[in-house]
Amino acid sequence: MRQLVLDLLAPRVPGFDNFLAGANAEALASVRALAEGRLAESVVYLWGEAGCGRSHLLNAASASVLDAAASSKLVVADDVERLDDAAQVALFNRINEAREGGPSVLAAGNAPPSQLALREDLRSRLGWGLVYQLQPLTDADKADYLHAESARRGLALGDGVIGYLLTRARRDMAFLEALVAHLDRHALEHQRRVTIPLVRDALGSLDHDPPRPV
Repeated sequence: MRQLVLDLLAPRVPGFDNFLAGANAEALASVRALAEGRLAESVVYLWGEAGCGRSHLLNAASASVLDAAASSKLVVADDVERLDDAAQVALFNRINEAREGGPSVLAAGNAPPSQLALREDLRSRLGWGLVYQLQPLTDADKADYLHAESARRGLALGDGVIGYLLTRARRDMAFLEALVAHLDRHALEHQRRVTIPLVRDALGSLDHDPPRPV
């Protein structure tokens, strides 16, 4: 008999407190300080491979500014390598304004400023401030995350189960978060502990019931 499960945990929006920093603690601190108006530098640029957390930090900064006093201002530009000509001119102008006391700029892309296929003057300005390459999380970082996220849900994931997940499933953070939610639902519906056989069963069901973002 399967138990009907209602997921009572609210979806988590990207925030500074739920960003798994790993080797990126300095970048996290700088972006947070920029959003809160405490950073001496007015321009921060983040770059790194897909899944490294660029968009998470930009969304967290945007949310932080919205929640702060009206005097807090921040211009955010993600995926700058995709900007068309008009958007490149607009970002160029925003960076100039930031250096003259206007709203700060937080931007992100898939390569360091010098390697972006953008206007030369914009590339140089993106390198004016703080530039951070976001490092991908290690397996140890991801194991720590899986322990913490499963504990948040009241779900017991042993080291063996976590090791199995990290070798048999996709390992980007969005998928891992959704996967923990899927395992939680699967265990409750079947009223079983989370063991490797249950994980195999849950992973086998993904073709029909893909994990939903949470």
